[in-house]
Amino acid sequence: MNFNNFNNFKNLSDNLSSQKADTDKQGVDSKHSSPIIPSGLISKINSINNRTTSNRMYAGYNNKMWRGSENIDYLELIRVLNEVTEGKKTQNELFYSLHNIFTNKLSASFSALGLYCQQSKCINFKIVDKIGSTFTSRILINGSDSPVEKAFHTKTLQYASSSAFLNVHYLNDSPVVIIPLCAVNDCLGVMIVGDSNYEASCEIYKFMSRYFALFIQNKDLSAKVLMNTDTDALTGLNNHRKFQELLAGEIDKAKRTNTQTSIVIFDINNISQINKDFGAAKGDEIIKLVADKIKQGIRSNDSAARYGGDEIAIILPETNSSEAKYLAEYLTYSLSCCLVDDVGPIKASVGIATYPNSTQDLEKLLILAEQAMYISKSKGYKNGMSTIVCSEDFDFWDDTALSSFASVIAKRHASIGINFDEELVNKFHSEEIINQGHLIEVVTSLASAIDAKDEYTKGHSTSVSRYSEALARALNLPEKDVERIKLGALLHDIGKIGIPESVLRKPSKLTDDEWEIMKQHPTIGAEKVLLPNESLHDLIPIVKYHHEHWDGSGYPEKLKGEDIPLAARIVSVADAYHALISDRPYRKGMSNEKACEILKIGAGIQWDKNLVREFINISESLYTKI
Repeated sequence: MNFNNFNNFKNLSDNLSSQKADTDKQGVDSKHSSPIIPSGLISKINSINNRTTSNRMYAGYNNKMWRGSENIDYLELIRVLNEVTEGKKTQNELFYSLHNIFTNKLSASFSALGLYCQQSKCINFKIVDKIGSTFTSRILINGSDSPVEKAFHTKTLQYASSSAFLNVHYLNDSPVVIIPLCAVNDCLGVMIVGDSNYEASCEIYKFMSRYFALFIQNKDLSAKVLMNTDTDALTGLNNHRKFQELLAGEIDKAKRTNTQTSIVIFDINNISQINKDFGAAKGDEIIKLVADKIKQGIRSNDSAARYGGDEIAIILPETNSSEAKYLAEYLTYSLSCCLVDDVGPIKASVGIATYPNSTQDLEKLLILAEQAMYISKSKGYKNGMSTIVCSEDFDFWDDTALSSFASVIAKRHASIGINFDEELVNKFHSEEIINQGHLIEVVTSLASAIDAKDEYTKGHSTSVSRYSEALARALNLPEKDVERIKLGALLHDIGKIGIPESVLRKPSKLTDDEWEIMKQHPTIGAEKVLLPNESLHDLIPIVKYHHEHWDGSGYPEKLKGEDIPLAARIVSVADAYHALISDRPYRKGMSNEKACEILKIGAGIQWDKNLVREFINISESLYTKI
């Protein structure tokens, strides 16, 4: 489509030119009650608690009001649309171009692209807010009365007074317009724009949604025309699309026949380094050699495919995990016998997942196979052979498994509709707790997952837990309360699992809007992670209120004085102390004396002065230079 042809656009242009609506932008509203943990995230498992503490610990916070254009020149807007959409080759490029127009020219607070997935019967959303943070969400199409489903089924524009249905807790909660993406009578999904003044701009939103739908449909048609083979050109194996098709068919067959189906994923080690040292031709030679060996070694009813750049996957029908592991051992042995000039023997990491033992969900089956493969890579080699890992063999909560899960997240976080942060929390909720010791073990692992990816905050949660326990004992609290405080302190920052990486990792001062997002982590931790688990309800006040201040200037509810639960006040002091004595990118950790001096200054303002006095008395015995 070319915007230079205005004949087809004349009526729309005349209508738009007559609309001169003010479009004041709305401030950040952080009063949602149902937070989620957005995509992206657990490579998004990071914590910069102390960075933001440094930025805002003693400052007040003001809501920033967006300032929209007083008047919109629609003819100029058309010119800009023509300019920014020209030459776009992918739907992501076009979406971000339109998002910039919506937010910069039309005062929208966010925009969302939702495409319908036939297989899972849902609309998967990619959401971008005004500061560029990206989230994912998913809405099932199951006969509900949601405005999204109504827009999709009726193919008509819908309005909603709130964006809460997207379940993104810290998204600016503004009125929204929901526009179906229709092309030649097919509805491909919806586009959502957060705009309190949407009526003034709805015609341009409708026009651009139609253009976007036609763009997607044209791309799909082009892809179908070009897709004249299911074979990977380099290896002669099935390509990734064909692999997905074959796997879906085998899983359906396994369901009907009540049999098992296994997936084996081989990751050829060091291909990137080989390409760098010897050129891409050498890397291609190795990949083809591995493909040939796998084709020779599998059974006639097995299917092999090039799963990724240096990954080859095998579908093994009617095969349990033990049988799959036996085949994987044979293939890795065959590969180790292949000596490549300048490189030596071929080595690969191997992960296995089996339906239905590992999971009955196709997407999760692939995730578990990849996770097992990353664990295999971390374990290296024994006697020159790869360590082959099955998803049924490892404990999800051990350090290696969590780290491997994070690797899968990092690899897949951009995929629309796959929320790995949600998956991690679901794992936590579904874990069968045997006893209190097991609970502490799982909670410690989950807390470590938040700390582990940032070298400056490793061990933060366990240190705050240790300091909080010491202070609680110094106050002669009952043993039951001490244990509760100890556990709550371990989880005090668990809500950061739902904070976008762009905010968590930012080394410089946060903007007002970024700070509003950051301030949601206590509520996310309390309501998303703890509330669904009845056995952890007594920890909610600790997690939710550990950033409240004695003078009422804290968050999320601006509690004051003794209205703040004692356990939360204890954790607040311990949290601040560890922040002060820890090394950070912008400063060295303070001495015990200096940290205590700052606690004294904030006593009666940010912290309970009695607790500060007690903590200072025991601080020397707790101090360890980080």
